Amino acid sequence: MIDLEGLAGIRTSLEADGYEIDVTEGERVEVVISATPDACAECLVPASVMVPILEHALKVPGDRIDLTYPEGHET
Repeated sequence: MIDLEGLAGIRTSLEADGYEIDVTEGERVEVVISATPDACAECLVPASVMVPILEHALKVPGDRIDLTYPEGHET
């Protein structure tokens, strides 16, 4: 089971930069980050940085996380 409380800080930070995050738990944890029209393109860290952040916050191994980034962002 993932730790959704750990996601609160990440959600707040992403929302401040114009992004939304959706997390679905199944056999794997699916994380979708999407950009709003006001998103700061330079503010979103690369996926290689985001996965360890999510791993720590959600308390799941990084190899169980499937991360989808907005189109045009480094994955």
